[in-house]
Amino acid sequence: MLALKRLYPLVACAGIVMAAVATVIGQIDPDPYLDPLNLTISEYAALDRGGATEFAMAALGVASFALVAGLRAARAPIGAAAERLMLAWSAALVVIAIVPTTAPGLALDLTAQVHRYVSIAAFVAMPVAGALMVTRLREDERWRAVARPVEWLALAGGFGLLAITYVALPGDRVLIGLVERLLLGAEVALIGVLAVRLAQLTWVRSAARASRAALG
Repeated sequence: MLALKRLYPLVACAGIVMAAVATVIGQIDPDPYLDPLNLTISEYAALDRGGATEFAMAALGVASFALVAGLRAARAPIGAAAERLMLAWSAALVVIAIVPTTAPGLALDLTAQVHRYVSIAAFVAMPVAGALMVTRLREDERWRAVARPVEWLALAGGFGLLAITYVALPGDRVLIGLVERLLLGAEVALIGVLAVRLAQLTWVRSAARASRAALG
């Protein structure tokens, strides 16, 4: 059980890094019609079937599941509601990776509609989860250091949600790809902050325990 507890933050951090690298690779394409500024991540993936974007979403989903398990094992003060929202975010990312959407301009079939609404749920879940856990993090000495970064990233995610809602509806989708990527970046940064702090607490505590054992 102890080995598994120490493995959770490593899986979370490694998955986040892999997702970030795969996302960057997936967005680099010489074809001029693949414009990341005006295509959503899902639309970009539908046109460029290299698989990097889908892999990034799956890796991020697995990393998020590992993060939730690690936070629970470490008894992190995030609260039940925030934990459920993080689980919803994690599951939504995996569904997004598996269930494709249609290319821009085509009618939305059932799978594309599922993809759309699951994506909306994912984007909403993390900023709300971050906002809910800020006070609890601030009250815990172990997690107080990340309370302010989580607060600012949750706030950035909230502004991102407002921006993408405006762009998607009355804004005629102008720069929707840029807005969505900035929103996703804030949400990934939020779970990244939590994952790094979890790794610090887990491995520093394990190192201290080993030192005490060595000293008798």
